[in-house]
Amino acid sequence: MWKNVAPLFTLLSCSAALNVLLTNDDSWASANIRATYTALKADGHDVLLVGPAVQQSGKGGTFVLPTTDIVAPGGEFASIPVGAPFFGQDSQNPNLFYFNGTPAATVVFGIDIVAPKHFGSSPIDLVVSGPNEGQNNGPFLYTLSGTIGATYTAVERGIPAIALSAGNSTHRSFTTNTNETSDPANLAAKVVADLVRALSDKVNVTQERLLPLGIGLTVNIPTFGPDSNCSAPPFTFTRLTGGATVNQITLDPNTGFPVSNDLEARGINANINGIREDPGTSTGVITEICLLTKEDTGETPTSAECETAVSIFAVDYDAPERIARPIQKRIRTNIRSNHLL
Repeated sequence: MWKNVAPLFTLLSCSAALNVLLTNDDSWASANIRATYTALKADGHDVLLVGPAVQQSGKGGTFVLPTTDIVAPGGEFASIPVGAPFFGQDSQNPNLFYFNGTPAATVVFGIDIVAPKHFGSSPIDLVVSGPNEGQNNGPFLYTLSGTIGATYTAVERGIPAIALSAGNSTHRSFTTNTNETSDPANLAAKVVADLVRALSDKVNVTQERLLPLGIGLTVNIPTFGPDSNCSAPPFTFTRLTGGATVNQITLDPNTGFPVSNDLEARGINANINGIREDPGTSTGVITEICLLTKEDTGETPTSAECETAVSIFAVDYDAPERIARPIQKRIRTNIRSNHLL
């Protein structure tokens, strides 16, 4: 029996038409990004797709520009011939572009080179990155994911942006899409369209931003569809911290070589900035650093269930003043008392 739960957001019928730059790290030819392009276009948005020429997972915010044209074996899923230019346009759809760079470089190429020609003098209202083929839960993967890397790069440029990562992780070409509603790529695309609708409804983007300056969203969609016990997963507000994992190394007793394991570490789960309670029920301001458990609203345990985790992040990495000031004071006092300067 599929689990059907009403979404957290109330989705209204009227939403703003946006200028959307769509990108990812799994290549411009992946099933997920093409299905999402179709879903956002169907909602009336002006969508420009600029994706990497080849699979670029795990690049984080690495910024690498091409120095050659397309080399062997060509674009992902044979989508670009060897020897083609380092960037190009789909022959059938002029809104689809590839760029032979990392995700962060690709989104900047889209922002600086392609978008001005496509949107003219109109700004990009929203960057959508993904849906990734696989989840990117927690701060550790935040730094590693190319999908999220493209997103925070856009946020750093001052553009509202959303990273979306889906539990249905099969790397597949858009040509394999069954065109059925139940196809995982189409299911993920619907989640994206619903979220964009919820974010933009009743917002006049000529007068206000979709997200505050320096703020983005990272969204983790669970594994769902006809082969799982989950359908139409509701949106749940979460934090990046809470049940998040990092790598731990152990030695394989048989081979003696190091292997990586997931570790739910205290440092990565220290709630320094995030809201501890559900935003709909929180009544106070948190002034202490909280160490979280899987029972808290972290995105890792949330997206392991039939729920889509929606976390709000900032690209301001400075520690909060309440934490930074005492450290500054201690260092300053010790420098003076020990005549270190």
